[in-house]
Amino acid sequence: MTATGKMVSAARTFAADVTEGFLEITHNSFALLGLAVAFVAIALTARPDLRQAGEARLMDWLKARQVALLGYLEEPLEPSDRTLAVNPRELPQEQARVAFWLSKKYRVAPEPLGLLVAEAYELGTRTKLDPTLILAIIAIESGFNPFAQSPVGAQGLMQVMTRIHSDKYETVGGQLAAFDPVTNVRVGVKVLQECIARAGSLEGGLRFYVGAANMPDDGGYAAKVLAEHFRLSQVASGRPMPTTPIAPPAAAQTLTSQAPVQAIPAAAPAPAASDAVSSEKVALLSTSNL
Repeated sequence: MTATGKMVSAARTFAADVTEGFLEITHNSFALLGLAVAFVAIALTARPDLRQAGEARLMDWLKARQVALLGYLEEPLEPSDRTLAVNPRELPQEQARVAFWLSKKYRVAPEPLGLLVAEAYELGTRTKLDPTLILAIIAIESGFNPFAQSPVGAQGLMQVMTRIHSDKYETVGGQLAAFDPVTNVRVGVKVLQECIARAGSLEGGLRFYVGAANMPDDGGYAAKVLAEHFRLSQVASGRPMPTTPIAPPAAAQTLTSQAPVQAIPAAAPAPAASDAVSSEKVALLSTSNL
């Protein structure tokens, strides 16, 4: 063999040895790495405290990096404890029809209305009140504006006199809960039950609710509520009803349930009322707890 051949053979042998050694080292390294990972996994499984401590340190490091890069710590948004809306399509068919009809008539998003409709039906089952009656009162009182407030202090969907019925809010977070839609409806239904019990009839209860029990007439309030109640009952049963506003009775043109509420945009305007009726409502409802 010539000198050149010997050199080529030696080079090949050296390359083969290096390659074999590299593969062996790599193989052993991966094996060691796999063993290390397995050991760490077993240790973390057996010692949850170590895992939690590691997660905490990692989270602290990530937060420190975020502050260093952005100059502030971006806190994640916390989910609400309560559901504020429901897809009406997930409701029973009767409730869905009511929710979509109210949404179209009062120009309110159907999802939050879905929650109110479901709540009204649940309250109706518990209190033996027609859920469409509850929804009709909400429609007449506030036009489904949960933040409506009259000059005399009637608040929320059912325009409950919060100061007068503060005791009913004590177990649900205090008077500010009047602006929580579901809470306001629940308190309003309690007030309505008391009014009906005192009057002995639905029509009389509505007169008490609006504060016109001792007046010659209620300005058409009961008629408007019962008319909307009838329309909602028809919608619930699957009969088509117009969603265009219907003019109130002639008597209601001069006297209605309450003083005007301060409605937010996209809510139907609530009916106006004279100061005399508003004051009377305050007086009557203040005696409902006696």
